[in-house]
Amino acid sequence: MTRATRGPDAPAQGHGTGGGLRRRLLYGPAGDRLFFALVLGLAMGVVLAAALTAYHLYAGGAQALQRFGLWGFLTGMRWDPALELRFGALPFVAGTLITSFAALALSVMPALAVALFVTEYAPGWLGQIVAYLADLLAAVPSVVYGLWGIFVLVPAVRAVELAVYLWAAETAPWLLTWLGPPAGFGVLSAVLVLAIMIVPFTASVARDAIRQVPAEQREAIYALGATRWEVVRTAILPYARGGIVAGVILALARALGETMAVTMVIGNTHQIPSSLFGPGATMASVIANEFTEAVDDLHLSSLVAVGFYLFLLAVAVHLAARWLVRRLTPGGRAA
Repeated sequence: MTRATRGPDAPAQGHGTGGGLRRRLLYGPAGDRLFFALVLGLAMGVVLAAALTAYHLYAGGAQALQRFGLWGFLTGMRWDPALELRFGALPFVAGTLITSFAALALSVMPALAVALFVTEYAPGWLGQIVAYLADLLAAVPSVVYGLWGIFVLVPAVRAVELAVYLWAAETAPWLLTWLGPPAGFGVLSAVLVLAIMIVPFTASVARDAIRQVPAEQREAIYALGATRWEVVRTAILPYARGGIVAGVILALARALGETMAVTMVIGNTHQIPSSLFGPGATMASVIANEFTEAVDDLHLSSLVAVGFYLFLLAVAVHLAARWLVRRLTPGGRAA
C-alpha cells in the first residue's frame, strides 16, 4: 500500500492547533514565517482590542455598577442626573430594542426584494444600477440621515400623527392616552430612519448569498417546469437562507448601535416610550446627548456603564447570528 506524501507547499499537519502555530513560526522559509507572524499579530490585535474595550467599559462604569448593582442598574427605571443622582438603564434598553426590532421588521422585505430583483429579475445593466444605489445608502453618513429626518421625515410623521390624533379625539378618545403628543419627534421617526439605514446591509449580504446558489440547482428546478417564482421559493431561498439571516442580524447590530440619526429624531426623554408616537431614547443616544454635559463622576460612570451593556448586547447579537447561520446553512456546521 502506498502512502501519500505531502509537498513542501502543503499545509502543515495540526492545522489550527498549538503545534501547527509553533511549526509555522519556527520552521519553513523566512518569508513565510515573517508573513505568518505578521498576520497572527494583527489577528490577535483585534482580539486584544475587543477585550480591552470590554475591560475599560466595565472599569469606567464600575462606580455606577457597584452603587446600583449589575442587575439593578440594568433594570432601573429612573434616570435622574440632576436631583437624586439615581441611574437606571431600562428606559434606554427598551428604547434600543423597540426601535431596532421595529426597524428590522420594516426593512427585511424591502431588502430581500432588492436582492432578488438584482440577482434574479432585473436585466444586467439595471441590476447594477439598483445594486450601486442600494450600496450607496450604506455610505451616507448618519448625520445626513438625521438632518433629512428633521427637515423631511419629522414634518411628514407629525402630519400623520396629527391626523390620527384628531380622528381618535372624535371617534375613540380612549386612544389618546396611548398615542402621545403629535410632535413628530419620537419612536416612529427613529424607526423609519433606522429602517432606511439598514436596508443596504441586509440587501448586500442577501444578494451575495443568492449569487452563491449553484446554477445546477436552478436549472434542475426549471427542467421540471417550475416558474421563476417557484424556483425562488423552492431552490434559491432555502439554499441562501443562512446568508440572508446573517445579513438580517448584521442589520440588527447596525440598528442597535446607531447614534446620531436616532438622537436627532427620537425626542430624547428618560422614560420608556409609551407609544409609537411618543418620544424615547436609546442607549447610544443617551450617551451622545449627555456625555459632554456629565460633570458628576457617578453620572459619567453611569453613561459608561450604559456603553458596557450596549457592548454586551452587540456581542450577544453576533453570537446569535453565528449560531443561526450555522443552523440554517446547508451542510450544518459549514458556516
